[in-house]
Amino acid sequence: MFKIIEKKVLNNTVSLMEIEAPIIANKAKPGQFLILRVDKDGERIPLTIADYNKENGTVTIIFQIVGSTTKQLNCLNENDYINDLVGPLGKASQLDNLNKVAVIGGGVGCAIAYPIAKYLNSQNTVVHSIIGFRNKELVILKNEFEKISDKLILMSDDGSIGNKGLVTTALERLIKSGEKYDKVIAIGPLVMMKSVSELTKKHNIKTTISMNPIMIDGTGMCGGCRLTVGGKTKFACVDGPDFDGHLVNFDEAIYRSKMYKDFEKKSYEKTCNIFKGAN
Repeated sequence: MFKIIEKKVLNNTVSLMEIEAPIIANKAKPGQFLILRVDKDGERIPLTIADYNKENGTVTIIFQIVGSTTKQLNCLNENDYINDLVGPLGKASQLDNLNKVAVIGGGVGCAIAYPIAKYLNSQNTVVHSIIGFRNKELVILKNEFEKISDKLILMSDDGSIGNKGLVTTALERLIKSGEKYDKVIAIGPLVMMKSVSELTKKHNIKTTISMNPIMIDGTGMCGGCRLTVGGKTKFACVDGPDFDGHLVNFDEAIYRSKMYKDFEKKSYEKTCNIFKGAN
């Protein structure tokens, strides 16, 4: 059992939890993830480690309420307990010996991008962060990014906050203005990461993206998180979650991500009805 030390509501659909897990916190590195079960009969879901504090023995997760399990998770509060927490899983991001990096986060993907930008900043790497959201109501971690970025550009689809447009618009402007990046790191919706990778490929800039497909065991045994990278089958849980954005077959990944949409919707609605009945 793992105790929830702190809970924050970041917006109407995204919450943050700091959880007591000293063994995981001691070994965690940027880019890694964990798998949790809310209760003993629950679904296993992967969530990236958004932050960790070795001294306090805690890890932080930031999650979007999109399905039945995240709905259940969000019903927990401070001093409640999560049944299972396994991690850190996956390979840590390769972030050393970089002079200047553009870190791009889309929506809740900013929760994954933030610890990477934070680590780069601690290594004296020049960090240009671009974070994008549909509108101002969905913005998360803006203040946190400001503290660890040499340059921060905020984008919104509707122009309600920051600059109107996509993250790729901001990145292209920076590249055309003469900015030279050792690497671009993009994390967010598959369509966004695909667009960033297509742009950086034109400019021959190394690009890393983070894949978070369907996972079950997190050890490479089930094969549910398989991807095609450079024409070869890879497993996000053990080979990733970071991959070369220029080699990932995004069209295949996007197609597979939609396979369980109807099932997830029905499961979410069922969970909502259960909670309504309980109230």
